Amino acid sequence: MNSNPRLDLDSLRVLSTIVAEGSFVRAANALHRVPSTISYAVSKLEQSTGIRLFEREGHKVRLTEAGQEVYRHAQELLRVAAEAETAIGHLATGWESQLRLAVHDFFPEDKLMPLVEEFYAVARATRLSISTEVMTGIWDALLGERADIILAIGSDGPEGGGYGQAEIGQVEFVFVVAPHHPLAAWQGPVPEDELRRHRAVAIADTSRQLPVRSLSLLPGQPVLTVSTPQMKLQAHLQGIGVGTLPRAMVQPYLDDGRLLEKELEGRDPQRFPLVCAWRNKRKGLALQWLRERLTDPARPVQWLD
Repeated sequence: MNSNPRLDLDSLRVLSTIVAEGSFVRAANALHRVPSTISYAVSKLEQSTGIRLFEREGHKVRLTEAGQEVYRHAQELLRVAAEAETAIGHLATGWESQLRLAVHDFFPEDKLMPLVEEFYAVARATRLSISTEVMTGIWDALLGERADIILAIGSDGPEGGGYGQAEIGQVEFVFVVAPHHPLAAWQGPVPEDELRRHRAVAIADTSRQLPVRSLSLLPGQPVLTVSTPQMKLQAHLQGIGVGTLPRAMVQPYLDDGRLLEKELEGRDPQRFPLVCAWRNKRKGLALQWLRERLTDPARPVQWLD
């Protein structure tokens, strides 16, 4: 066997077609070639690999055991080649082969998916990748080039430039406790000294390079750290801890009494800007479309209202 066989895509396509059609003659008809060229392609591939690929049974052929392994690899190589050809052809039109969107972890999937559906209606061949990040992690993803465009809560983007941004809305956060939590019985705004005595529930910042931060935590306050908004919400419902959550997320629980909203002494209601930011050096049409769609005041995206 040749230890370093040279494979060409045409021979692999011939191999795949023979397997699909069941004979050399049918493969020749499917590929619009004469049978001798099919035999030659197989012979060349067998010489290159040092492997007998087919057992012949009359006019029909079947793969040898080794041929089945070559066929498996051939299918994978042909798949990768087809994807590359599609991506390269798509690049020539100005549409990216891939676009990476990172969103703040509080964005609900049911509000995000309609936007994705709109995106695929105009960017059918662009592979969209969506990830979630927490706190500074959303900006870290943009500056660390793990994302091309982001949807962040809070406009405090880091210094250094290289990106553009636009405010596209506001998100209100409210402080909530379970009805059986000790703070539920507190009359009036909760002072800082009292709040400090009770466990807060926080989601871990996903930043890798930028300094991590936390929202509304007090020095010395006990903290339960979780990884998702759903875990944070459940911790609040169980009375394990307290903290802030988007009003839109907790409103159903406030309405039926499973959570209570409390005022905090010396703190105004928390409203943060909803920001779309993007890497300036990316110029593809998919990023352009998504940026314009998200920042179009005539077509607001109702995220957390």
